[in-house]
Amino acid sequence: MDKELPYRPVTPPPRQRLSESIALQVEELIVQGALRPGEALPPERTLAPRFGVSRPSLREALLRLEARGLLKVTHGGRFAVTDVTAQTMTDPLVHLLQRHASAEQDVLEMRHGLEMVAAQFAAERATREDRARLRRAYGNMLKTRSRRDVLADAQADADFHLAIAEASHNVALIHVMRGIHNLLRTCMRHAWEVMFNEPGNIDVLHGQHRALLDAVLTGDAERARNAAHLHLSYVRATLQQLAPRPGRPRVQKPVAATRRKPSVRR
Repeated sequence: MDKELPYRPVTPPPRQRLSESIALQVEELIVQGALRPGEALPPERTLAPRFGVSRPSLREALLRLEARGLLKVTHGGRFAVTDVTAQTMTDPLVHLLQRHASAEQDVLEMRHGLEMVAAQFAAERATREDRARLRRAYGNMLKTRSRRDVLADAQADADFHLAIAEASHNVALIHVMRGIHNLLRTCMRHAWEVMFNEPGNIDVLHGQHRALLDAVLTGDAERARNAAHLHLSYVRATLQQLAPRPGRPRVQKPVAATRRKPSVRR
């Protein structure tokens, strides 16, 4: 079933082709995050009436977007949104992470800033659909908790943080986070391996994730930002204590303040 999006009838403006007006509206939906990477547009026979245009004009607009690299044709012949950040900042850094442990702290430093901003904006802007997606992502983390499966934990962790970024509705931030998704998953896999060495770490991490979720769901931007800051500070400090980087000061591991489980609005 195709997702309902606010496609509007298009009136051809002076000195602009009708197909370009259609293309601009689709671009706006991509920028707003309403159309996500990999998501297929409705068939032409369905979409053309929503725009109030002929199918040839619609087809010309879609081909324009394909030429710009924003759409691609699927096996079923429909157009889908491309991932404009695919393979961006991913494979080379994954290779460095696997061979040089010091690169991990650089990734965590980058994440620290991005995640704080993402959490703040997510608390301010999350829609009902975003909040439902966040609850599902958090639920998936709970499902993997007792399995001690590093790969599953890393995937669920990365998906949760990506869902927060998507709830920020900041297109630049979303595209950066999507572009480094594989990189984050690789980093998180090592982090979970380390955390499993101290059983108490697992409870702390899940408490931090829950506090972050609760702050976003309740729309408390300051608490969400602080929760992200505590979480990333804890992860960075824990990993740095095990393998501190030469030339950089050892970070004091923060006291976990999240053992009290805050309530989650449902």
